[in-house]
Amino acid sequence: MIAVDVFEPIDHESVVQMVVDKIETMIVDGVLKGGARLPSEREMADAFHVSRPKLREALQILESRNLVTVRHGDGTYIAELTGRAMSPAMLALYARHGEAFHDYLEYRREQEAFATRLAAQRATAADKERLAAIRDELRAAWNAQDREAEQEADFRLHSAVVDASHNTTLIHMMASVFDLTRRGIFYNRDLLRSIDGTGRKLLDQHLAIIAAIEAGDAALADNAARDHLDFVEQSIRLGRELQRRERRARMRLNSAE
Repeated sequence: MIAVDVFEPIDHESVVQMVVDKIETMIVDGVLKGGARLPSEREMADAFHVSRPKLREALQILESRNLVTVRHGDGTYIAELTGRAMSPAMLALYARHGEAFHDYLEYRREQEAFATRLAAQRATAADKERLAAIRDELRAAWNAQDREAEQEADFRLHSAVVDASHNTTLIHMMASVFDLTRRGIFYNRDLLRSIDGTGRKLLDQHLAIIAAIEAGDAALADNAARDHLDFVEQSIRLGRELQRRERRARMRLNSAE
């Protein structure tokens, strides 16, 4: 749920339009993302310093523009605006044709290197605080060998880096691309760990990305992002080859029995 302190008081004659403009701007900036639940009407009205009827009127305008969804008895949510990068049928097709994986990673490598470079140049104190918190999560998950927590921190890191680029097109486009990774369309993290052994290389690469952004070194950040995606691609290639060898060896073993 979105914290209420992201909403600021409004001082203007056109109160309703100001509320609409504020919320629209936060959507464009990636502060309010698809599926996020907004605070209650009372909390938002207090935060904006407007009456609840005025706030409700603003939400009705946003709903008419398909920017928010009101679920009666549940709350108001930011609409899913970017959608998925591909239809379910196309995703299934991609999953059956492994060569598409390399196009996907090539695209990610260039876009994430760009985002990481921008993040090194533009990250604010709040961005760096968020990255520092994720660094702690990554280390704690690795020390505990908690694979689920590692994976979640991994997703959070990549999203936080793109957010720190402060490029709204990147923020919205990459959210759709990351959806493919989160659902394991092309690979799963366990395959990476099978090559890495412990996940230590992945951890070190993630820490290097964070350190480069904190240092404000755009070139180092770019290289760190590329090194990470290169490692992912090489590891997946090797992992798949090992799987193929194992299948062939098992077939030979079974045929010899």
